[in-house]
Amino acid sequence: MALKDIVEQTVAGLGYDLVDTERSAGGLLRITIDLPWPQASSASVVEQFVNVEDCEKVNRQLQFALEVDGIEYKRLEVSSPGIDRPLRHDKDFERFVGSVIDITLKAPMGAAAQGQVNANRKKFRGMLERRDMSGGLSGWQIVWRDEPVVKPGQKVSRKRVPAPMQVLGFTQDELREARLAPIVSFKGRGAPTGADGSTDEFGLS
Repeated sequence: MALKDIVEQTVAGLGYDLVDTERSAGGLLRITIDLPWPQASSASVVEQFVNVEDCEKVNRQLQFALEVDGIEYKRLEVSSPGIDRPLRHDKDFERFVGSVIDITLKAPMGAAAQGQVNANRKKFRGMLERRDMSGGLSGWQIVWRDEPVVKPGQKVSRKRVPAPMQVLGFTQDELREARLAPIVSFKGRGAPTGADGSTDEFGLS
């Protein structure tokens, strides 16, 4: 059985989600896990986070499973995703709708660039939203404003006209990488920035 299949079955069997499997130099096998997203619709549901005990439990079970299947490695490391969690699957994008994410395209926008977007640009930061497409299909998009960077101590006029809202639709096949933006929020991971969907600080040149 392939390494990823072994890891995924073991992690899922313990009630966790597999976020990433990575082999690094020196024989390090790094496994990233997360707790499933709460399925209850109540607004009072609070997302839980992976702790040290969770990682230790998965580590012990993985050591046994990898030994049984003869998978070679020198060191096993099991950890939580962190605030810059990678998004790789449909369920990841579904889970974090309304969150601010960083995406890197495989190729520059080129002729598809519009407005103030540089045609050579590949990196963007914005709020993740669902996108309605033709034929009743749904896809993904991010929305943002490219506001000028404010230097420390610089005053911003209240009369300044906000930069226009921009939208970029994309498919997962077009992405080289997608991650949650490493923004600390006291509302909890995945919490929307505001009820109005404001993304003024999400510009990324």
